[in-house]
Amino acid sequence: MALKATIYKADIQIADMDRHYYGDHSLTIARHPSETDERMMVRLFAFALHAHEALAFGKGLSAEDEPDLWQRDLTGAIERWIDVGLPDEKRLLKACGRAAEVRVYSYSANSGIWWKQMSGKLDRAKNLYVANIAPDTSLALSKLAARTMKLSCSIQEGQVWLSDDQHSVQLEPVTWKNFAV
Repeated sequence: MALKATIYKADIQIADMDRHYYGDHSLTIARHPSETDERMMVRLFAFALHAHEALAFGKGLSAEDEPDLWQRDLTGAIERWIDVGLPDEKRLLKACGRAAEVRVYSYSANSGIWWKQMSGKLDRAKNLYVANIAPDTSLALSKLAARTMKLSCSIQEGQVWLSDDQHSVQLEPVTWKNFAV
């Protein structure tokens, strides 16, 4: 018998001064049995960073042809594809062909090794953005995980603060690859 996803609920208030976006979101997050709190919270962080009424969680680890998050336009075309972790080259190049914009947020202790192996192979991907979250920061982020979460997120000048009633985590992703101009 296959294990089922665990459902998490998150109410998140977002104040993004960089994009002038202010909104409240009530999210339902399905956490795959093999997914860690750390990975799930990085997905939630990515949602907060790119919050939009059309941004939605994909099937994630359950589906190879879907991202962790994506934003589609009214025609169904993929405007933004977001993956977290260490996706392989083939997946990223395929995503770059399907979406107008592809973003990756890596967060593990192995991210530096992964990026050294991948960076040269991904030079031709002009619509790809890659950023890294320090491993100690993503671990601190995992401490905010709970089945029911009330979070606030503030974003200003590239710095992100995510907090609940007891803890606050400051994140400042480091850009490894930016979009080609």
